[in-house]
Amino acid sequence: MHLRTIFGAALLSSAALAAAPAAAKVIDQSDIGFTVAHTAQVAASPEDVWKMLRLPDKWWSKEHSWSGDAANFWLDSQAGGCFCEKLPGTVPGSVQHARIIFAQPNQMMRLSGAFGPLQGEAVTGTLTIQIKPTATGSAIRFDYVVGGYMRFKVADVAPAVDKVLGEQLIGLAKALGGSLPVAKDDDDDVKEAPAKKKDEPGLDDAVADLVKDTPKDD
Repeated sequence: MHLRTIFGAALLSSAALAAAPAAAKVIDQSDIGFTVAHTAQVAASPEDVWKMLRLPDKWWSKEHSWSGDAANFWLDSQAGGCFCEKLPGTVPGSVQHARIIFAQPNQMMRLSGAFGPLQGEAVTGTLTIQIKPTATGSAIRFDYVVGGYMRFKVADVAPAVDKVLGEQLIGLAKALGGSLPVAKDDDDDVKEAPAKKKDEPGLDDAVADLVKDTPKDD
């Protein structure tokens, strides 16, 4: 299915995503843009999170691709590198979803790109992915800031982008073994993570560190 069609469906759907990350929010919005954020915790080291992050073909949803096949994604994780997608065909093509503007292994990756149908608008999108070690693995945070002129209504497109971005973090968490502290499988059985020990840093502490420099909404 064409990515623009998928985004259109997201705009019309109010159904919540299953196995949602620990926290998800449209942080703010105005007539010229919006910010969405998602966080999750995984039982994987920051090094393993970084390795998986560099392999979008393993976790970015094929449902949010132009080719319909996640195997066509690739990412060059150096500054100036491309998060791109091959478009197979008689005359092959390609898509740049975003370019890397900051890369600090095991800690943070920042990409500049207007994803999906936003690519056809006069907007700038900045996706910051932060990784923070925890006692049980790593906390991951996605922040996506979009601003500029677009032919979509911000009030409509922001929740849709929020859902789509959350889906990608879910995919990343699943590729790393599942999200913590609660993961919901296909049989709707809820699996609880081991109880947090007293004074042990967990997701809330890690996320607090991740967002200490992030602007808060009023």
